[in-house]
Amino acid sequence: MLGVTMLSSTIVSVALPQIVGALEGTQSQYTWVVTATLLASTASTPIWGKLADLFDKKKLLQLSILLFVLSSLLCGLAQSTGQLIAFRAVQGLGMGASQVLVQVIIASLVSPKERGRLNGYIGAVMAVATVGGPLMGGLLAGLPLLGWRWCFLVGVPFMLVALVVLSRTLKLIDVRRPETKVDYAGAALIASGVSLLLLWVTFVGGEFAWISWQSGAMVGGSLVLLALAVWVEARVSQPVVPLHLLLRRETVIAILASSAVGMAMFGGAVFLGQYFQLARGYSPAEAGLLTAPLMLGTMVSSTVAGRMVSRSGRVKSYVVTGMVTLTLGFLVLSTIDKNTSLFIVCSGMLLMGLGVGMSMQNLVLVVQNSVPLRELGAASGTVTFFRTLGGTIGVSVLGAFLANRVSSKIADGVAAAGTSPTAGGGDAGTLDLAGMPPLLRSIVEDSYGSATGELFLVATGIAVFGLLLSLFLPRVRLRDTLDLPGEDERAEEASTAPEAAPNTPEEPVKASSGEKRSFTG
Repeated sequence: MLGVTMLSSTIVSVALPQIVGALEGTQSQYTWVVTATLLASTASTPIWGKLADLFDKKKLLQLSILLFVLSSLLCGLAQSTGQLIAFRAVQGLGMGASQVLVQVIIASLVSPKERGRLNGYIGAVMAVATVGGPLMGGLLAGLPLLGWRWCFLVGVPFMLVALVVLSRTLKLIDVRRPETKVDYAGAALIASGVSLLLLWVTFVGGEFAWISWQSGAMVGGSLVLLALAVWVEARVSQPVVPLHLLLRRETVIAILASSAVGMAMFGGAVFLGQYFQLARGYSPAEAGLLTAPLMLGTMVSSTVAGRMVSRSGRVKSYVVTGMVTLTLGFLVLSTIDKNTSLFIVCSGMLLMGLGVGMSMQNLVLVVQNSVPLRELGAASGTVTFFRTLGGTIGVSVLGAFLANRVSSKIADGVAAAGTSPTAGGGDAGTLDLAGMPPLLRSIVEDSYGSATGELFLVATGIAVFGLLLSLFLPRVRLRDTLDLPGEDERAEEASTAPEAAPNTPEEPVKASSGEKRSFTG
C-alpha cells in the first residue's frame, strides 16, 4: 500500500507533457499537477499522525485507502487539467495518511528494536516506488493500448487488494479515551502556513523574483500563521504537534537530518532523470532504467541496516555512516557533465542510494523510541512531515538554481558560438531537443550537464550539514518494549487530569500483557 501511494507521487513526472497536452492545459497548470499533490500530502501528514493517536488506526487506514482509490479513479477519468489538479490534491491527502499510518501501526505492533528490520523493508519499498515511478510512467504513457490515464489507474487494483487483506487480517486493540479532542484550530493553522510557504517555494524565481512584494507577503503570511500555530499548540491539551517533542535533542537532530535525506530521496529521481534526458539524450524509459543504481542502493542498504539495527538495538552508527555515504555520493555527482562516464555517474547514484537507505528510516526510529505509545502517531507524523517538507523545499530551491544556471550557460554558449538562440528554427528556451539544430542542441546539452554537477555541489553542502547534525545524535539504544515504563498509570492519571505533563523515564521495562498487539492472517 505504501509503495503504491509513493509511486503515485513520481509516476507522472515523465508523462506530464503528454498528460497536460492531451487535456489542453497551460504551463502553470503543468506545475500544479505535481504541486497540488505535494501540498496536500505535506500539510496533512502531522494531522493524520495526531488522528492516529486519538482514533481507531485500522479505520483510519481503511479510510485513507478508500480516499486514495476514489481520487485515483477520478484522476484517470479527468476531462480537464483543472479537474486533474483538484483530484490530485485529494490523492495527496491519501498519500499523507499512508506515509504516517503504516509506520504508526507497525510501531504499535512491535518494539523499536524489532521495528528496525521492518522499517528497513519500508525504506526499500519507498525507494523502489520513488525511483521506479518515472520509469513506469514513461512505459505506460508510451503503450498504445493503455496511455497516460493508466498512470493513475494502475495502483487501484493493488489498493483494493490491500484493503481486503487489511480488513481480514489486521487485529488492533482500539484504545479510546473519553477526553479525546481534535485540535482543529492548530491543524488549520499548520496546514495553511505550510501550504503558503510551499506555494512561495513553487513559484519564486519563475512567476516573481526572490526579492519582491509577492515574496514578502507570502513568506510573512506563512510565518504569521505558523507563529499562531505555535501559540495554539502551546495552549491546547492535545496538540497536533506536541511542542515538547521539538525540545528533545534527539528529536530535533533527527528531524533536521531527515530534511536532508528527504531532499536526496525526492530530488535524486527528479534531477537525475532530467540529466539523462536533457544532457545525455536518453528516452524517458531509458532514463528511468539508468537510475536503477540509486534504487538498488537504497533497497539493499535499508534492508540490511534494518536487520542489523534490530539485532544490535543501536542506531547512531548506521545514521552517521549513512550520512557520510550520502555526502560522498553527492560529491561524486557534483563532478558530472555531459561527457562523464556512466560508471562514475552510476557510482555516485549507488553511494547516494546506500546513504539514504541507512539513514532515512533509522531517523524515524530514533524519534519513535523516545515517545510513549499514546504519542506515537504525532511523533511519526512530525518527523515524516519535516522530511517531506525538506524534500519539497529542496527540490524547488535546487530546481530554481538549476534553471538559473542553465539559462546563463546557454546564453554564454550561444554568445561564444556567435549564433542566435533561435538560429536554424530552434529555440533554446524549450525542452524539445529533437527540434533544435545540432549546434544549438549541443549547447543546451552541455549546459544541462555542467549545471547538474553544480546543483549536486550545492546538495553536498546540505548533506554535510546533515552529517554534522548526526554526529551530535545521542547513542540511542532501542528498547524492546512497546511502551515506555509506567505509561499505563500515567494514562489513567491523564484521564482525570489531562493538563498534566508526563515525565519520560530513561530505562524501559517490559510491556504488560495488556499492551500486546497482533497481526495475524
